[in-house]
Parts: sequence; C-alpha cells; structure tokens
Amino acid sequence: MSDQMSAPGTRFSRRDFVKATGGAATVGLAGCQSAPKAQNTAGTPDSTASQGNQSSLPAAAPPEMIDLAEQNNQVTLKTKPARLPVHPEDSLGGPIELPRVWAFQADDGQPSVPGPVLRAQEGDVIDVTLDNTNGKRPHTVHFHGVQKAWKDDGVPTTSGITVPAGEKHTYEIPANTPGTHGYHCHYQTHKHIEMGMYGIFRVDPAGYEEADREYFLTIKDWDSRLSRMYAGEDVSYSAHRRKADVFTINGRSLPRTLHPEDGSPLIVSQGDTVRVHYVNVGGYMSHPMHTHNHRFKLVEKDGTQLPEPLQYERDITNVSPAERHTIEFEANAEPGIYLLHCHKVNHATNGLDAAASYPGGMVTGIVYEEAMDTDIFADLMDYAGYDL
Repeated sequence: MSDQMSAPGTRFSRRDFVKATGGAATVGLAGCQSAPKAQNTAGTPDSTASQGNQSSLPAAAPPEMIDLAEQNNQVTLKTKPARLPVHPEDSLGGPIELPRVWAFQADDGQPSVPGPVLRAQEGDVIDVTLDNTNGKRPHTVHFHGVQKAWKDDGVPTTSGITVPAGEKHTYEIPANTPGTHGYHCHYQTHKHIEMGMYGIFRVDPAGYEEADREYFLTIKDWDSRLSRMYAGEDVSYSAHRRKADVFTINGRSLPRTLHPEDGSPLIVSQGDTVRVHYVNVGGYMSHPMHTHNHRFKLVEKDGTQLPEPLQYERDITNVSPAERHTIEFEANAEPGIYLLHCHKVNHATNGLDAAASYPGGMVTGIVYEEAMDTDIFADLMDYAGYDL
C-alpha cells in the first residue's frame, strides 16, 4: 500500500494525514463494490474472456511517481489487463467501474490507469523497455514533446517498429525538452488510449525549484462501451459515434477523487505556493478546468515556459486533447475545501443521460490541512469510501 495520501507529486504521508485529521483516520481502505456482472458474448475482441475472470482482474491502482534518476534512467513498462474502479461506492451515482482496461505497470509496481508519472531530469537519456511478453496484442509507446530518433517515435506505420505480443522492445528517449509531456500507446491509438494506455512524462529543467506543493493530474473522458465490449458485454463501439459517459481525474471520478489513497485530492496548507500539472492525453474532448476561490497563473504550456506578460491571473484554463497546462497559485483562501473541476457541467456528473447524477465525474478538491479535522471533511470521506 502506498504511503502517498494525495495526488501524485509532493509527498503527503499517512502520518501527515492522521495528524491533520486529528488522529482519527484508519489506515485501511474501505470495502469496494464490484460493478454488476456483464454477459459474455462471442465475437467481441476478447470473446475468450468470461465474466468470471473479468471480476478476478486486479484493480488498476492510481498512478505512482517514478523518479527515473533514482533508478539509473531505466524503466520497464509492462502491459497488464485490469479493471478500473472509477467510483466503487454507492454514493453520488456509484458504483462505476470499467470492467476491462489495459494498464501500464512500471517495473515491479502495480498496474495503474493512468500509467505511472515518469519524472526525468533535463539532459538525461531514458531507456524505456516496453515488456509485452504477456500481452495479447501489439503495442508501442510514443512520447510527446521531446525530440528523439526516428526509430524511437513509437508509431508503427512510420517507424516500422511494433512490439508484438510475447516480445519486448527498448526505446531511447532523450529528456531534451523541459516541461510536462505525455506518453501513450500509438498502435490503434483510437482504441488503446481509450482502454487506458496513457500517462505523464515530466522533464524537470536544470536547476528546477519545486513549489511548496506540486501535483500531477491526468484528465480523461471515456466511452465505457469499449471497455464493456472487451469485457464480453453485448455492446458495440465506434470511435465515430463515440459518446462519453465517464469523466476522470487520474482514473477516478468524484467522490472517489477525494479518497486520500485511491484518489487525487490537492492537499495544501495556508500560504503554500501550489503548482498543478494538467495533462489531457485523451484524444476527443477539451476540458476547461476551474479552481474555486483561487486565481492562478498559467506558467507553462506543452513544455514551454510562458513569458511573464502572458501569465495573467485567471480561474479557468481550457486543456485541449494532448495539451499540457501547468498552473500556479497561492493557497491564500480561508482554510476550507474548494472544488477543482471541468466546467462543462455534464462532465461533472456520474452516469449518462437520464441516469446522470450531479455532482460527480471530473471533479476533485483543493483541501486545506487546516480543514481536514472537520465534520464536512469526514462526510466527504464517507462519500469517497474512506473510514475516519
């Protein structure tokens, strides 16, 4: 079990959490409910998989932070089938689960959706081994932002390199463009990203100074029919007739996004400088991300530090597909719990059409440590499925 009790980034430990909540927090996860069983239908892409072994798939974990410099600038990404417990409780429109996803697992860690945050230092060269030895289909890995050799671009149709099931391949990725970037599978991209094969690649510039609190958020919209189809349900999916019905931050929807171990709350203390890296690796929708009660500056976009005159204060930034936005703000509000969410209001719901439940979806919170020992925070933890 990870000791990280917040979004990936600045370490906020279990001990810190217990102290902030007045010592009442338990250390275990609350029980999760599984999604209803689906019918298995022959002829779907994974038609050999029965619902029984869908439910036995591991739950995809939240993304972990991999400091590549600490492991000799080498990482192995394994491909793993999993299920994604987007919001496993019965509160606020739950439970919601994607019954089959394709996760990345870094080395001996847990398979996660999104994949792990890979953090490098400017000037280093990273060896990324895609281990597809236990896979069922071809994959590749494509890195945004950095300039690399043709053979390492990760696009099979133009590089001629695909990693078939049962094989491995190592890409050499120079960390030559400072900033926040993304990576994803580029084989049958319209399906493989939709099945969960994406993550954040961060290159810290030389002499980089982290903020007091620094967090990484991957935002994504999903059409759950593709996951359900691969799980054996009698549904069909077309990228041309896509209809998103699940909206996530780091693979979870509100209220699970506020779960301190499984979600991605932004935990701050009054007076902190807070830096948030948004990555929209999904290929379909833009997401105008809004902070309640905090005005921020957009300081970096797609790996480019913005000049000072462009860093004007705002409270919303629209992150288009494949874009990366880094914002910075001061935690100068009255200590409390404030939402951070997509302002397309239907993206802040759980469920589709008449079944949509508000609030939910692509929503998390800016949570002041000073407000964590309150009844309201305890209620939110109850919604999220965490026992205090």
